[in-house]
Amino acid sequence: MEKREYIKIGNAADLTDSKERRIYRALEILPGVLAWGTLAGVVFLSWVMPIFVAFFIIAFDIYWLLKTLFLGLHLRTGFANMKKVMRVDWLARLRAMEKMDLDWREVYHLVILPMYKESYEVVGGTLESLLAANYPKDKLIIVLATEERAGKPAQKTAAKAQQEYGDKFFKFFITTHPDGIVGELAGKGSNETWAAKQVKKNFIDKSGIPYANILVSVFDIDTVIGKEYFGRLTYVFLESEDRVYCSFQPVPVFNNNIWDAPSFSRVVAQSGTFWHMMQQERSERLGTFSSHAMNFKSLEEMDWWSTKNVSEDSRIFWQSLLFYDAHYRVVPLYYPVSMDANLAGTWWKTTLNVYKQQRRWGWGVENVPYVLFGFWQNKNIKFSTKVFWAFNHMEGFWSWSTNALLIFMLGWLPLFLGGQAFNVSLLSYNLPQITRIIMTMAMVGMVSSAIYGLILLPPRPVKRRKWGYLMMLIQWALLPLTIIIFGSLPGLEAQTRLMLGKYMEFWATPKVRQPKS
Repeated sequence: MEKREYIKIGNAADLTDSKERRIYRALEILPGVLAWGTLAGVVFLSWVMPIFVAFFIIAFDIYWLLKTLFLGLHLRTGFANMKKVMRVDWLARLRAMEKMDLDWREVYHLVILPMYKESYEVVGGTLESLLAANYPKDKLIIVLATEERAGKPAQKTAAKAQQEYGDKFFKFFITTHPDGIVGELAGKGSNETWAAKQVKKNFIDKSGIPYANILVSVFDIDTVIGKEYFGRLTYVFLESEDRVYCSFQPVPVFNNNIWDAPSFSRVVAQSGTFWHMMQQERSERLGTFSSHAMNFKSLEEMDWWSTKNVSEDSRIFWQSLLFYDAHYRVVPLYYPVSMDANLAGTWWKTTLNVYKQQRRWGWGVENVPYVLFGFWQNKNIKFSTKVFWAFNHMEGFWSWSTNALLIFMLGWLPLFLGGQAFNVSLLSYNLPQITRIIMTMAMVGMVSSAIYGLILLPPRPVKRRKWGYLMMLIQWALLPLTIIIFGSLPGLEAQTRLMLGKYMEFWATPKVRQPKS
């Protein structure tokens, strides 16, 4: 199989060779088997080997405590670095930069904004933040990428945006991704690929701008950037070794409507922010997520994003890693971009949407078989590199679907299934006390999250009372529930669907904004 063929696989059905299809299908089954095998194994062993499971639970709780402390240190450092980066005038830094092989004035930013049925309020907020950026607007090429299947309302929104902002940037394009293209999965990846191809054909190839001088930022349509985003991105790009073979990842902060979202949605949103902030400190395992940037040259060489899978934002990193024989990396920006927390018209619809969004993110597990199969195909990547990425990727999704269940739901099983002999033992008596002490110590992570969550909050709207800050603290008591209901369960469902071959379609999270007054 040629290099360009296996990096474009969507799922096992795309393979024509029967042997390769069976191997890929087995790899799709693997994450679900590991997750369900772990959970079923704990239940079974609690019955037949309760003493072993009791010691396992204590050891696992200690591991969870140490992991919490370890990640807490990364959160503290990542937060400090982000605040430090936000205080800098990056455009001034660029102007003071010593002459390099590429001058910052030669760098152009192509911003692709895939949209579906979002309101003009959402679209306009994003465009307004681009206009407010502390960066020359004659270096910004904006593409509002609409979908034909979204109908006339989406086209009206795009036309209004064109009228309002069309002359404010170097170039402003509207593209319309056709519905029903054979072999495509309708979603963000196919839309942004269509948009990039149209801009390349109709402008970039005619302009003479070198591909290597163009940075492509793909933003979710609700993404609001800070004023120094482009300055920071350009600076890091120019300072990075082998800059063409890098992606650049900001910190997603779900703050746009945080004051209007229900408490459980806020906890889920801020927990996601903290996770990505920690990951900035672990750049050796950092991947791309949601809004990110990369070089136009590498995108064109790889034939753009995947048009066959849901998690195109993370897939593009794995695609790059395989295409360039692991000579590719993600560089942290330590700079935030703000997006929406989940909010719908009712509490129940918000609950469903939070779950669906987490399930869609959990569907990133589709990249596990993709990566493992790609490592099998690619003989140019070192074995140690393959082991590093394979283990970290698989362990991440296994932890996602099992850890919270193991800690908060299955830790008591030996007491219920262990039988009379176990229940009269000293270990049986001490197990609840030991686990309670360890979990109480682990709560320091929750306290840190509450504090950082308050610091990151945007200004309180006038319509919100001051005691709302107190609610922002109290809400973290929901954390044990949210990491099960909106963490383990959607993650486990995604892995189960992949295991059974019930492939997911792309689901666009609805963007709802409440009136400001």
